[in-house]
Amino acid sequence: MTRRFVDVPGGRLLVVDEGSGPPIVLLHAGIADIRSWDAMVPPLNAAGYRTVRYDQRGVGGSTTDPVEFSRIDDLLAVLDATGIQRAVLVGNSLGGMLAFDTAIVAPERVVAVVGVGAGLGGFQVAPTPEIQALDEEESRLEAADPRDPAALAAFDVRVWVDGPGQPPDRVPAAIRDLVYEMDLEDPERHQGTAQRIDPPADDRLAELRCPVLAVAGELDLPDVVQTARHLEADAPDGRALVWPDVAHMIGMEQPERLAAAIVEFVAPLEPWS
Repeated sequence: MTRRFVDVPGGRLLVVDEGSGPPIVLLHAGIADIRSWDAMVPPLNAAGYRTVRYDQRGVGGSTTDPVEFSRIDDLLAVLDATGIQRAVLVGNSLGGMLAFDTAIVAPERVVAVVGVGAGLGGFQVAPTPEIQALDEEESRLEAADPRDPAALAAFDVRVWVDGPGQPPDRVPAAIRDLVYEMDLEDPERHQGTAQRIDPPADDRLAELRCPVLAVAGELDLPDVVQTARHLEADAPDGRALVWPDVAHMIGMEQPERLAAAIVEFVAPLEPWS
């Protein structure tokens, strides 16, 4: 394992590089950091792939100044610093959105994308009463004065780890505790403003030429499953896996199963580096 810092304009990113072989870059969710991929790395390395992961700005071991920045540029800086010309991008949630954006903006750097409970910029579905109620609860928590990071983290664990309406013992307590720990906000660390691509990714699906695998869980919010189905139907080379027994943090819930699906998906591709 190699741990290093990569300097980016107005920030510094903690990068962890493990294994050898064709590189797979793991992009964490907005409520997590690189520790959310801990259980995924060994099976991917054992299958003959190099894994690179990094904490995004203001998260985990990474820092940011109060600047406007591009998540895509940060990712490309990590690829450059680690000597990677082309990579498979595996992104969970917000990390999946970043993976799709990067595949559109810098297609020459992306071999394939695996979205894991992933978002897609610009794709919207009609909110269900369940989603509306959760949005309202989250808005109340975010608007509280003073803001309560512990309450917000507990809400995120209930929604994204357990799954809406699921019991709190559905996943091991260790997973719930780690996500809660990763998600606790330090307002002083979240000072940067991320740019978004315009037009958004959903308006540019025809430019998403690389193979895409969208993995979603039926215990997740319904719009996540709809995103996976949308990518399968409308991306030029997309397919979806929808598993009935997982929610949003699939790489933590079932790492061996997800790693096997990724390996099966990328195995037919030409070697890349």
